[in-house]
Amino acid sequence: MPQKTLRVSWLRDKFGNAGSCFIGPERCAEGLLPYARRSLRLAAVALAKAPLGAEASSGWAQGGIAAAIGPDDDPELHLADTLAAGEGLCDVAGRAADYGGGAGRHRNAASLRVRFDRVTTGALSLGLEAAHARRRIVHATGDGTGRAIMRALSDAVRATPSITVLEGLEARRLLVVDGAISGVLATSSSGTVLQPTGRLVIATGGVGGLFLHSTNPRGAFGQGLALAMRAGAVLVDVEFVRFHPTALDTDSSPLTLVSEAVRSGGATLVDETGTRFIEMTPRKELAPRDVVARAVWRHMSEGHRVFLDARHSLGSDFARHFPVIAASCAFAGIFVGLR
Repeated sequence: MPQKTLRVSWLRDKFGNAGSCFIGPERCAEGLLPYARRSLRLAAVALAKAPLGAEASSGWAQGGIAAAIGPDDDPELHLADTLAAGEGLCDVAGRAADYGGGAGRHRNAASLRVRFDRVTTGALSLGLEAAHARRRIVHATGDGTGRAIMRALSDAVRATPSITVLEGLEARRLLVVDGAISGVLATSSSGTVLQPTGRLVIATGGVGGLFLHSTNPRGAFGQGLALAMRAGAVLVDVEFVRFHPTALDTDSSPLTLVSEAVRSGGATLVDETGTRFIEMTPRKELAPRDVVARAVWRHMSEGHRVFLDARHSLGSDFARHFPVIAASCAFAGIFVGLR
């Protein structure tokens, strides 16, 4: 049999040897901007299968940014809440280095003209979510935070001269020479291309697409992990998969996420009999996500159905606070706020 010849187009002539190459839709823009602004002399190239920001879980995120900026809060308390929720599984040094960063991320997003929700006095509206002891979650348009941030980041990336965005390209292999990254092999509708680079950031999302039921884009099924492992990277903590406790029970795939902020707003978890089955769990609906997810799973395994009851807490204000979730419910024939 004759061998098939692989035709490879080189991007070096057009874009040069990129200072850094970023792969994927997931938080790619968030990594690109600081790099480009610090390293104006070096080019950065973003390879994305879909339009930048599309098919990314971040754009679907309903939760906000956790930032210890309230008058009764501080980064040390935020760290303590995280370590308590981690129950001994956290990398303490790594977590400690992160904290204080939430306020910076909020300022960075605000500088990109993300309009965060505010109260009537003009101060930021701080929400409470699971495992947090203080109100420290900032949102944009209620449950549209991820969409607002990703739109602003994508616009800023496109407006940065040192960043080239190449869409419609799917990374298929990382090239390694003498133990170091030398390029990315990708495919497009017009053939195979190769982008030389000595620095690489993979931001391809998680593995939700591997599961029957997920609230992530179906295209997020661990491609970045596979690329990295094939290139010789050591994978760590792959056993940690975050299961969100609540999603809209429909036939859609993926499912629509129902933010834990709904529970923070007073909604309770009940079964078909109206019993609040999580009543005896410490912090009840605001326990850490893994605790709530296990409680829901156990109750469903016993033959029960599970509902979120927001009638007496959010009621007719539900759609104002959670317009994305309310629209998804209405599409499924569920009209939230009607008793």
